[in-house]
Amino acid sequence: MAERATLGIAVIGTGRMGADHVRRIHEVTSGARVAAVVDVDGERAKAVAAGVDGCTDVDAVLIASPGPAHEATLLAAFEHDLPVLCEKPLTPDSASALRVLEAELRLGHRRAQVGFMRRYDPEYVKLKALLTTGQLGRPLMLHNRHRNVASPPFFTSSMLISDSVAHEADATRWLLGHEITAVTVLHPTPSSHAPDGLRDPQFVVFETDGGALSDVEIFVNCGFGYQVQAEVVCERGTARIGDGHALVTNMAGRWGGTIAQDFTERFETAYDQEIQAWVDATRRGEVTGPSVWDGYAAAAVCEAGVRALDDGGRVEIGLERKPALYA
Repeated sequence: MAERATLGIAVIGTGRMGADHVRRIHEVTSGARVAAVVDVDGERAKAVAAGVDGCTDVDAVLIASPGPAHEATLLAAFEHDLPVLCEKPLTPDSASALRVLEAELRLGHRRAQVGFMRRYDPEYVKLKALLTTGQLGRPLMLHNRHRNVASPPFFTSSMLISDSVAHEADATRWLLGHEITAVTVLHPTPSSHAPDGLRDPQFVVFETDGGALSDVEIFVNCGFGYQVQAEVVCERGTARIGDGHALVTNMAGRWGGTIAQDFTERFETAYDQEIQAWVDATRRGEVTGPSVWDGYAAAAVCEAGVRALDDGGRVEIGLERKPALYA
């Protein structure tokens, strides 16, 4: 199939993530341009689109609107057989995710990629490659830490799982090559820096069908920086990423480095690589990267996690049978 000319992308949603993607497509990504900018806040959309020429001829859609709006946009894109990059979550719950999956199956081919950008982060890519070689032996445990400086004012206890731990759910599935079968959520007495009523931090444990355990410390009001770290423990060794020691200084009786303050700084390269890979694949007429199945699986895990948080105890996860399209 001949490679498509410059890809005209409609960006749906111009909040922080959508606005950053508009900038990225316009300034960083090759082979693509912003063809349209859409938001319920018309003035905000105009402000984000200012200075971007050629907002016509939509070839693909990038969805960066709030999660509850994703299903309708995805289904509309499928009706026009348009390629889609949908920021996570695919949808907020497993039932709506299944409806999207069934709609894509009716097309008979993949059309959507889900925005789990950690799969494009250089450190995560290296860790995945190492695990794939088998040098370390079978994975036994995966330890994850996910810390934010402070939570947004609208954040709820369940959003620590649905909006944050969703990334570790996907990373666990991708790195280990296992499906998650059960989840347990524990939480200590909340930090004094957490807003009233917010159960922060939380400690999440995933069980997998490959016999491994994956734990997640999610702490969204740590106060000092944005950190994402992962350490895999295998039968013959361990490997760790996310220490952030690219630059260490020694001066005036001190040593140390800096800590990223938000996700756009920590994962800037991952987002750049993700969008470029999506554009390149789309121009070739292909769909790669995290699939609608991955989005559905993450939604089911997070749904179970919220139940475990609210009700206590261990909650099992029963996924539908994986269709051949996503094999």
